[in-house]
Amino acid sequence: MSVDYYVRLEQGRDSNPSAAVLDALAGALRLDEDEREHLRRLAGGRRGGVGRPAPVTARAGLRQLLETVRPAPAFVLTPGSDILAENPEGLALLDGLSEWPRGRRNIVRYIFRHPNARRVVVSWQRMAQDCVAHLRTVPPAQTEDLVAELGAVDADFRELWAHYDVRVKSGTQRSFSHPAVGRLDLNSEVLTVDDGQRLVVFQAAPGSPSADALALLSLAVPSAAAGTT
Repeated sequence: MSVDYYVRLEQGRDSNPSAAVLDALAGALRLDEDEREHLRRLAGGRRGGVGRPAPVTARAGLRQLLETVRPAPAFVLTPGSDILAENPEGLALLDGLSEWPRGRRNIVRYIFRHPNARRVVVSWQRMAQDCVAHLRTVPPAQTEDLVAELGAVDADFRELWAHYDVRVKSGTQRSFSHPAVGRLDLNSEVLTVDDGQRLVVFQAAPGSPSADALALLSLAVPSAAAGTT
């Protein structure tokens, strides 16, 4: 690839780079796989491609899994982290989330805008970084309103968004401090289905103090007969 052609790409004078050119750019910039996929998606958008609309209701099978995995807290999320459904333990884990109406419930919004979030999420900065990096992987049409909202009110979000980190959320260890049951050290697992919906489950190691705390949390929430919200 010539320097002249690279300059044309940077200046937007060539909006249809080939797959080979994209791979060469990714290699030269030492992009990881998430970043490479983001580059391909951006190039596809320049060619006129559009991302599929975000789902508006949780799949029936994922709703069933929310109940199956109890007492593990679990959520069904859109690509942009809107909460389509959750089990009672999930709603209780993010203290204060139940105060928000369904249309406002979004994991990223909770992290940056709920007054309880920085107390509940033990490693808040790391969680915030992961949330923003994941938003970068989602088609802008599905996130632009949320990005505008958070950018207008939160300096931490603006700073992280400006870094342009790109990373798909995957399973990791998260710690929470719950006002009723104390500390919970949980491992998250993420299952993504073909329409982009994600099932996120937080599990405790069997026999651990966190498993005991989850059992207590489950006792304090509505019964399975009430169903998910």
